[in-house]
Amino acid sequence: MAYVVTEPCIKCKHTDCVTQCPVICFHEGANFLVIDPDDCIDCGACVDPCPVNAIYPAEAVPAKWQDYIALNKQYAQEWPEITQKKDPLPEAGDFAAVPEKRELFDTAPGTGDAG
Repeated sequence: MAYVVTEPCIKCKHTDCVTQCPVICFHEGANFLVIDPDDCIDCGACVDPCPVNAIYPAEAVPAKWQDYIALNKQYAQEWPEITQKKDPLPEAGDFAAVPEKRELFDTAPGTGDAG
C-alpha cells in the first residue's frame, strides 16, 4: 500500500518529504501535497522529514482521516508533480498545530516544479 498525506499538511505544505522520495510521486496543490498511490513504492522515506507528522502508510491512516486516501488518489491525477524543495507556506507556523483543518483544504493546483 502507498503512503498518504493527511490533514496536518493543510496550510503548511512543507516539502522536506518531496526531496527524500526516490521516485516522483508527490503532487502539489495550493495548500497541500498528495502522494500518487500508483507511483509510491512504499519506502517510507517521506515520513520522518515531515515536521507536522502528516504522512502515514495507507493501512495506518487514522480513522478520522480515511477520506485522505481517496483525496491523494484523486488530486495526484489533477495536480502538477513536485520534486524540489520549496519554502513552506508563510502561515505554516500558525497552522502546524491547528486541529481539524479540512474546511481549509484548497482544491486548486499548485505550481509544481515550475514555480
